[in-house]
Amino acid sequence: MKITKNKTASLPTACVAAGFAVCSLAAVAIAGITGCHSGSTPSNNVTLVGAGSTFVYPVMTRWTADFQTKNPNVQINYQSIGSGGGIQAVKQGTVDFGASDAPLADDKMTGMPPVLQIPESAGPVAIIYNLPTLKTPVKLSPATLSGIFLGTIKTWQDPKIKADNPGVDLPKANVLVVHRAEGSGTSNILTTYLTAVSDDWKTKVGKGSQVSWPTGNGGKGSEGVTGQVRQSPGAIGYVDLTYALQNNLPVAAIKNQGGSFVTPSTASASAAIASFAPDLAKDVRTPIVNPPAGATDAYPISGLTFFIIPKDGTDKAKRTALKQFVQYVVGDGQATASSLNYAPLPDAIKAQDAETLKQLTVNGQPIQ
Repeated sequence: MKITKNKTASLPTACVAAGFAVCSLAAVAIAGITGCHSGSTPSNNVTLVGAGSTFVYPVMTRWTADFQTKNPNVQINYQSIGSGGGIQAVKQGTVDFGASDAPLADDKMTGMPPVLQIPESAGPVAIIYNLPTLKTPVKLSPATLSGIFLGTIKTWQDPKIKADNPGVDLPKANVLVVHRAEGSGTSNILTTYLTAVSDDWKTKVGKGSQVSWPTGNGGKGSEGVTGQVRQSPGAIGYVDLTYALQNNLPVAAIKNQGGSFVTPSTASASAAIASFAPDLAKDVRTPIVNPPAGATDAYPISGLTFFIIPKDGTDKAKRTALKQFVQYVVGDGQATASSLNYAPLPDAIKAQDAETLKQLTVNGQPIQ
């Protein structure tokens, strides 16, 4: 069996570009979004407000800064409040766009305005842990990982963990699970994977942005999960890969259907996307977890993240700027995504995005 390793990349430290400060994200609630959204701007300036996924926040920060540098009349304020919060903000009409790692299924559209769901990036959900004595990535099979999150595996010396890591001197420490406390697209990706690989998980917990976790402590946002794992020896959790790298936390190698233990990386997430190409061509909301056995280099806990955008609006300047921003993200912005450990969108999905964007309207009319 092999372990595929990723290269590290650093998260940008500044959230200020082109003279515009991106709002502090972790502490902002929907009420704060409403306040930002309703502020007036000069007629020659445009302010866009978005909210949602913490998973995509590192690259969204760069995208907004880069776009504003080239378009100084446009200010973009993205609030990292979780995918569930972003969807609710779109539903309430308090933002111009949302971002979610959990696309809306047809049965979840009730009460929503007509929306477009546009893939903006993809990435791996990294399993992070705090075991300072280990010098190589801990390896976890699907059965072991599901047992940890079910609470049936309680110590790092459990026979199942030992079987996955022969010859490794595992610490005599209890397993402390840390999960998201709020509705989260990152949770949706992980629980969709666990549902696919574990009948026990499927029966007892299931998948979704917010589930009844059998064990563990909740952390607010990816920042909260990262902080708790970092401070607690024996802890294990899940976040976007960039959060793990920025906080110098190790990531587990997860066994895929091909029998390989693979660590999260841009390349291994891209391999997961490629393995689902025919399905994504039919519906871009198709989960890309647990790729088939032939995708031996694919990381099995990967997911697409989406813009959730009201199909129609009334402000022509805003809607035009929003369309231009999305075009940048799914075009030139993909190079930035790659540099921050997100998998760039394949050409086929970018082409689908371009077609979907044609449906964006202002007062019912196409945006030129």
